[in-house]
Amino acid sequence: MTKELCHVVEQISREKGISKEVLIEALESALLSAMRKKYGGRTNINLIIDRQKCNIRVFETKSIVAAVKDPLEEISITDARKIDPEKNEGETVDIPLDLHDLGRIAAQTAKQVIFQRVREAERDVIYSEFKDKAGQIVTGTVMRKEKGFYYINLGKTEAILPIKDTLPTENLKRGDPVKAIIEDVRVTTKGPAILISRTSAEFVAGLFKMEVPEISEGLVQIKNIVREPGERTKIAVYSKNSAVDPVGSCVGMKGTRVQTIVRELRGERIDIIPWADDPRMLIARALSPAAIDKIGINEEGKTAMVVVNDQQLSLAIGKKGQNVRLAMKLTGWDIDIISDTEYSKIRMEETDKNLEDTLKKEAQKKDHPSADG
Repeated sequence: MTKELCHVVEQISREKGISKEVLIEALESALLSAMRKKYGGRTNINLIIDRQKCNIRVFETKSIVAAVKDPLEEISITDARKIDPEKNEGETVDIPLDLHDLGRIAAQTAKQVIFQRVREAERDVIYSEFKDKAGQIVTGTVMRKEKGFYYINLGKTEAILPIKDTLPTENLKRGDPVKAIIEDVRVTTKGPAILISRTSAEFVAGLFKMEVPEISEGLVQIKNIVREPGERTKIAVYSKNSAVDPVGSCVGMKGTRVQTIVRELRGERIDIIPWADDPRMLIARALSPAAIDKIGINEEGKTAMVVVNDQQLSLAIGKKGQNVRLAMKLTGWDIDIISDTEYSKIRMEETDKNLEDTLKKEAQKKDHPSADG
């Protein structure tokens, strides 16, 4: 039995990734619980499993007394010295019990407790493995779809991907490979819940770190990234090393790197821009792919007026205002875009108003000449 026990413990330890000590402790607790139940719940029943050979020792511990009143808890000095000649009154003595007395019902109880402890230990191992992985990208396969969630097989465990956190155009099927970012790891009554997402901006940033060695090595930094999932992402990158082209590094030879990410995002458009400390330059780049004619800024209110060619106006604003909205999120500036025609009209109105104000001032001078005049 001890050989079988050692084999089972080692096998479960390998398969489940649970330490041998945790399993033996669970087994000790299970067998002890079953033995105490067998003996009417007596707390002086004890059990120890040898960590090396897996030998199981079951014994009852009794107090040595001169006159026995409770034979279940006490033993006479005479009987105690038959077990251990050096024992004295007031001490305790361990009396071996036959493990085979465990019985069928007790063995079943032990089995249930072992399975429960193994499940708990598995949950602890999974939680310990994933609790510090929030923000990391994982790869798995779709297992099933239930009540607004996809369940993704990650190997040792499964993750939960809410349908609202998938791309608008995708409909995942059983067996489909999936990449996603870990957003949270929670402890629930059913064990650890690993929540993943494909819609966060951090997911795209993680994909760039995977595909672009210059980012993972720290040569290129992602200064900011904003996203409207399934539609468009804008990412601003920077390199302290003038020999490293941050945009070129992200695009890759013939666009291979960025195209790999675009395919993963089901065709989502990605604008990669070089970061600039000058707000005018940063705003102009953030409005890519539109070409900018003029920019005026108010640094106090962090507002900007951008002038574009009439033909570039719809491109600068984007479908339903998407391009300018993402540019504002990327830069942190409130951006107002007008066309050249509108700008010229404003300038003319300002010129007319200035001329009108000048004429009024001249007229006032004639109506109210100074004392010197």
